[in-house]
Amino acid sequence: MGLLYTYPSDVTIAAMEWKILPRKSDDLIEQLLINRAVETEKQKKQFFDAKLEDFEKELNIKGIPGAKKRIKKSIKEGELIIAYGDFDADGICGAAVLYLGLTSLGAKVLPYIPHREKEGYGLSKAGLKFARDSGAGLVISVDCGIMNFEEALIAKQLGLELIITDHHQPLNNKFPEAAQIVHSTKMCGTAVAWSLIKNLTSKKVSDDLLDLVAMATIADMIPLLNENRALVRVGLKNLNQTKRVGLLALFSEAGIIAGNLSSYEVGHIIAPRLNAMGRLEHAIDSLRLLCTKDPVNARKLAEHIGSTNLQRKELTIKAFEDAKLLINGSTPIKSGSKKKIHVLSSKDWISGIVGLIAGRVCEETRVPAIAISVGLVHSKGSARSVSGINIVESLRKCSDILVAVGGHPGAAGFTIETANIEIFRTRMEELMDGNEANGDYKLEIEAEVPANILTLDLAKELEKFEPFGVGNRIPILATSNMKLSDLRTVGNSLPAGRQGKHLKGKADNIDFIAFNMGSSLNILENGQYASFAYTLDVDRFQGSEKLQLKVKDIKTA
Repeated sequence: MGLLYTYPSDVTIAAMEWKILPRKSDDLIEQLLINRAVETEKQKKQFFDAKLEDFEKELNIKGIPGAKKRIKKSIKEGELIIAYGDFDADGICGAAVLYLGLTSLGAKVLPYIPHREKEGYGLSKAGLKFARDSGAGLVISVDCGIMNFEEALIAKQLGLELIITDHHQPLNNKFPEAAQIVHSTKMCGTAVAWSLIKNLTSKKVSDDLLDLVAMATIADMIPLLNENRALVRVGLKNLNQTKRVGLLALFSEAGIIAGNLSSYEVGHIIAPRLNAMGRLEHAIDSLRLLCTKDPVNARKLAEHIGSTNLQRKELTIKAFEDAKLLINGSTPIKSGSKKKIHVLSSKDWISGIVGLIAGRVCEETRVPAIAISVGLVHSKGSARSVSGINIVESLRKCSDILVAVGGHPGAAGFTIETANIEIFRTRMEELMDGNEANGDYKLEIEAEVPANILTLDLAKELEKFEPFGVGNRIPILATSNMKLSDLRTVGNSLPAGRQGKHLKGKADNIDFIAFNMGSSLNILENGQYASFAYTLDVDRFQGSEKLQLKVKDIKTA
């Protein structure tokens, strides 16, 4: 799935074909709303002022009444409850929502996050035995469980009752045996768990947890439409006013300040740090950070999480270089790759970063990608896809040679016997070769506009479309015949005479930055005219504001 709402960055000039959406209104704001199927006054009000009260029906998920009754029984009897999460940001935030929400009611709760390497994804035998040995009588899963048929039976054998809250796609609409199942594929796992907590606690308690719901929704790349847009809008407001000492410590470590945080900071700065622990160590420390009330402990946890994230970055950079070599020898990845899927495997990749590798390859080549961490007997794989290709369903067509598989249309994970990797590679390539929707990537332009309407006021008007993300990407505009000036490269400390990584300059005297396009300086000149695809940005620094274009592509005559 790659980044939240940007396009492939490692591209050369004029590398992309543009798809300009048909113009149906002379007014740019109206056109952008039409592009989002927001046309009636009611739809506009919901879009710009989304309120949770408008989505009560969607948030009352089937299974909540029964789960609520069972939880109240545990609280009344003083029974220990295990809040069983997952090792990604959604599962971590979801476990925090369960823990904080239930303990506010006086419940005895013990959070549990499985270890990625030792237990793998979802409910595990080890985790369930831990619950039994801890004296628990009830296990509530969050962001997992819907595919754990065998483990659900084990829980029953161990004398544990199980409530599954999950959002992953079930297999053939079949569900494990459990006391209650609270399931929706329309929102993230944390939001499903929060919908349950909302029905148990006071409005104040549930509202205070919406910052965690917003982070999880953005991190899990859930379409920011309808109830999800409302959850994130309210949650981001909470996040910018947070009193959680753990989050404040994490903000300090990351160099960001609460007050003007958007979906970008959550998706690119906060979530990767929470995820890093589960990728390289144990995600329980990320959960501790979210739940702690001790500032000293929060600072120590944030520092550890930050250093682990740096290590994750280094490993990912090295692994992506390996991936490029696997695809093209020593040649960098080029856009418009002829292959319709890349299935890459290496003994040197740890399982915690294969999703990042697959995402980066998918982002750069614009076709589905699979990265596999090769083990002695079993190997772990992760897949990322493009629009129009349901990757989890494609993987399930190979279920006869997979040990386990689960996920979403755009992202999925699986376990495979190492001996079957080559057979799997061939099968997936054959499946994708027959898919006509694959490999037809174009840069979607929402509207062509003249340069004279590009103002700071317009950029601020477009900020009202936030939160941006899947389903509501930041608007990409295009303007032709813009005069270039003040061209230069910036970024990365390089030896004298070497170019920086990013291109900066002016287009019709408007500042622009083109990330990862520093090499374009070789074929551009001051005074030259070019067409730009870009997003409008308000560049804020030390109290000042100015208009800036964030360039996605440049085309010359």
